[in-house]
Formats: sequence, structure tokens, C-alpha cells
Amino acid sequence: MSKIGEKIIEIPSNVTVSIAKGGKYDNLEINVSGPLGVLTQDIRKGINVELKDNVMTVTRENDEPINRSYHGLYRSLIANMVKGVTTNYEKKLEIHGVGYRGIQKGENIELGLGYSHKVNYTPPKGVTVKMIDETNVNITGIDKQMVGQVAAEIRQLRKPEPYKGKGIRYLGEQVKRKAGKTAASK
Repeated sequence: MSKIGEKIIEIPSNVTVSIAKGGKYDNLEINVSGPLGVLTQDIRKGINVELKDNVMTVTRENDEPINRSYHGLYRSLIANMVKGVTTNYEKKLEIHGVGYRGIQKGENIELGLGYSHKVNYTPPKGVTVKMIDETNVNITGIDKQMVGQVAAEIRQLRKPEPYKGKGIRYLGEQVKRKAGKTAASK
């Protein structure tokens, strides 16, 4: 049995969950709505979802390897949806480097990252990107996957380099530093 898949999901009183037949995989479609928004997840065949007395359980039809692999995955996805519609997910990035900075332009951000031009980033719908100050970026949204994807895309614009540590990194991320040419020749 999947250790994660067999855990129950408790539904708070301010969240409504609907389970319908159909969806992309022609099996089940889960809709979770709460104070912050609505999220939808399609469930593949072989996985069943039941809701009784504000407790949701995810089960699988048999022990085929594909169903075993999806069992814990769908339980985690549904639990993340329930948490996301009640409290926003958040990622924080920091910009390191002389002259590296960003400014807020409406919903977009404009980053100066040492290139010959400014880099503009437009977040997708449902995700908010905010510059706290010139070197700190705050990313929030109800969809955990989208928040992580946006953070990864912004970090990818200028990944931290190992010699001086310049670039965009997650808050608290430790960049493994390398010795330069002068230190290596001694």
C-alpha cells in the first residue's frame, strides 16, 4: 500500500469539493473551491476518490504498477488543491550581484541581470509576482505547481553562477562556490 495514498484528506468547512464523472481521462473530475479560488484535477482510470463527512479518501482498483504509482500522486495533488484554495502558496527569490535588480511594472516585473537589455517577465493568470524591494521577489498563488513553475522560470533567467554567486536564487539557497583560476594555480 502507498503510505501517502492511504492517508485521508480532511476538508475544511469553508471548502467545497465536487466529484463528477468525465474529465480529460473519462474517469473522474475533482473540483475544489474555497475562499481564494477554484482548482480542477482530472483523475485517471484505476483510481477512485470518495467523499464522506468532509473526509476524502483515494483508493486504487488493483495493484498494477501504474495504479500504484498514481495512488499517492493523486492523493498529494488533491491535498495540495485543498490547502491552496484556503491559503496561498508562496516562493521567495533573491537577486545577488552588483547592478542586478528588478522593478515592478504593473503585474509584470522588469529585471536588470547584467545583459545588454532589461528582461521583462509576465506571470501567468492565477500567479502574482511582486517585487518586495529591488532584490527580493515574492511569488504567490493557489496552485502549488504553477507557483513553483513561475519561480523556476524567473530563476532560469540568470541562474546563480559558482564563482561569484551572482544571479537569482531561492531565499536561503546556498550556492556551492568554486575557486577561481588564481586560487587553482597556487
